[in-house]
Amino acid sequence: MKKVINIILAASLMAIIAGCGNNPNGGKTTEAGSEAEVQADSLVQAQKTMKTMEKIAAMPEEPVFDIVTSLGTIKVRLYADTPKHRENFAKLAFEGYFDGLQFHRIIKNFMIQGGDPLTKDPNRVAEYGTGGPGYQIEAEIRPEHHHKKGALAAARKGDIANPMKESSGSQFYIVQSEEGCRHLDGEYTIFGETIDGFDVIDNIAAVQTNPRGLPDNPIFIFQVKYDEELN
Repeated sequence: MKKVINIILAASLMAIIAGCGNNPNGGKTTEAGSEAEVQADSLVQAQKTMKTMEKIAAMPEEPVFDIVTSLGTIKVRLYADTPKHRENFAKLAFEGYFDGLQFHRIIKNFMIQGGDPLTKDPNRVAEYGTGGPGYQIEAEIRPEHHHKKGALAAARKGDIANPMKESSGSQFYIVQSEEGCRHLDGEYTIFGETIDGFDVIDNIAAVQTNPRGLPDNPIFIFQVKYDEELN
């Protein structure tokens, strides 16, 4: 399977490189730079994408990632039976997408939510909770996965706007109270679980917030990193 993935990745890389030469400006200098600069940037991006996909292909079926926050580290294991969410979360983590984001919605006896890139901009506080990478993920709701304490799940838009229950491309939440989240079973994709750091979840859930759940003092996600020791 990994050989097939690597062949596909190599083909994709070659396609990107080949596409670099299709400059509609005929090689003239543009505002973005010369044709050579554009090609170089495209090649660098293609190489970065290739490395990320190689890391994903090399992961175990249920990899462990560390969510390093300003209040401690939460270790989560991603499920093998939700592969689209597993690979998307891993991709974003390897790319550093989550680094510097905040937990923007915290509700005690319920859950803690993060993953919105808008939380890097303090001037867009009113929009926190609406950001993402520009895509959604097909739902992978499994009846065997429940909103137990520490469950890692994907946030999403409501049913009226999102009848297929597609997940946000980057926003996730971690269950703090099984009782408080039990009604969400079967409605959201749960794609992992906490294996260590339950006290960190409780400490984050206990901070003071405004009525929207935004902490009075920001709780940062410093990094989401691949756990080399447990993988």
